[in-house]
Amino acid sequence: MGDILSQNEIDALLKALNTGEIDVNQMKTTTQEKKIREYDFKRPSKFAKDHLRTLNIIHETYARFVTNFLSGYLRTLVNVEVISVEEISYHEFSNSISNPAVLAMVDFLPLNGYVIFEMNPNIVFAIIDRILGGSGLSLEKIRGFTEIELSIIERLLNQMLGLLRDPWENVIELKPRLDRIETNSQFAQIISPNEMIALVTLDTKIGDVKGMMNICIPHLVVEPVISKLSTKYWFGSIQKEMSAESKQNIEHKIENTKIPLKVLLGKTQIPVSDFIELQKGDVIQLDTMVNSELEMMVGNIHKFYGQPGVRKNKVSVKITKVLEREEEGL
Repeated sequence: MGDILSQNEIDALLKALNTGEIDVNQMKTTTQEKKIREYDFKRPSKFAKDHLRTLNIIHETYARFVTNFLSGYLRTLVNVEVISVEEISYHEFSNSISNPAVLAMVDFLPLNGYVIFEMNPNIVFAIIDRILGGSGLSLEKIRGFTEIELSIIERLLNQMLGLLRDPWENVIELKPRLDRIETNSQFAQIISPNEMIALVTLDTKIGDVKGMMNICIPHLVVEPVISKLSTKYWFGSIQKEMSAESKQNIEHKIENTKIPLKVLLGKTQIPVSDFIELQKGDVIQLDTMVNSELEMMVGNIHKFYGQPGVRKNKVSVKITKVLEREEEGL
């Protein structure tokens, strides 16, 4: 609803019209043309922007996990980061894949269908070279993969896919399973070419070698949980307060957790020659006195002092002092 003019504003407007300050022709309202948005029925949009933002957040976390894992596994500098999450048709994705390539067919359990994890050959050969003791260089001329190389990559992919569980836990309890590895995109037709996918592109750098890793997520696969792929739901599930029942369960588990408690009667040092000749009945002199307080260790942390004794015909220790600051024991 437009603004309503006051009587003073109406009088001022009439006065301006009479004096010619305002041209009547300029006041004629023009009909605004409705903006028309093109829609391609061959390429229907199925992922909202909010869904793509959530996928971006999820895989940024995954990229950090992969960076830490590969850095430790390959013992070299690795950097993985998300550079884009976009919606395209499966036909566009499959046509952009070069042969040979590593295409991991991932069963996205408990969801129905497959997700494709694609790795650039440069990255794959650099990983293989590093695992086999090399400096992590890629091949000058890309070739096909041997059975041994595929076995190495299969083992690595199984570990990398396991890292997907934590980033996806706020959406679904994911249990991804590697079904097979294809090296030709023609044998990786998991859905119709016109179906829409969310393509997550990860920029990967291993040493001096750069390449891409892509995760192809078909809409048909995540459709059952698409409502959870919203930033409002996702952040809401993260910030949700812990229920009283959950707190009680955690407290109960902590209270019933068993921890090792040991008492050090004393310490001493003897030559190896004496240690070898020790026999039953030999006496070893310790560095503690009979009435000295003994160190009590919780795990490997010195937590208490105590006095040895007997209670109900059983050897016991009476706690005489609690340390305020935990100190590492030997």
